[in-house]
Amino acid sequence: MKLIDVTVSRFIAGSPAEVFDVWLDPASPGCPWHGAKKIISSPVVDGLFYWGHENAGRLMPHYGRFVTIDRPRCAEYTWVSEATKGVESIVAVSFEPRGDQTEVTLRHSGVPDDDMGRKHEEGWTWFLSMLAERFAKK
Repeated sequence: MKLIDVTVSRFIAGSPAEVFDVWLDPASPGCPWHGAKKIISSPVVDGLFYWGHENAGRLMPHYGRFVTIDRPRCAEYTWVSEATKGVESIVAVSFEPRGDQTEVTLRHSGVPDDDMGRKHEEGWTWFLSMLAERFAKK
């Protein structure tokens, strides 16, 4: 199976520490896991997560393990889902200061080169938009 990498980036109106903290806190609007039907998360190195969201009336489970937690610079975790065909992929998120903003760059490596795999770009772009919206309301 051919694998690809997906990279998306967005400027967020907040400091790297503020943005980093929201990214990893399921209770914070703007976090990718916020509003999930079911979430279990332990954001420490080797901590595990389970994230289940509903799509078309069906629970879509995602699993992973936190590999790197370097507040406020980066977070990296494995990612396994139906869309990765059960293959463990890697999500690396960096938080770089850019004046009074933070440039968030997310690289999802090792997703299948098929329709579901390529849809990760759309999904991560949407999550970064929700994060930007959360900080725009500050």
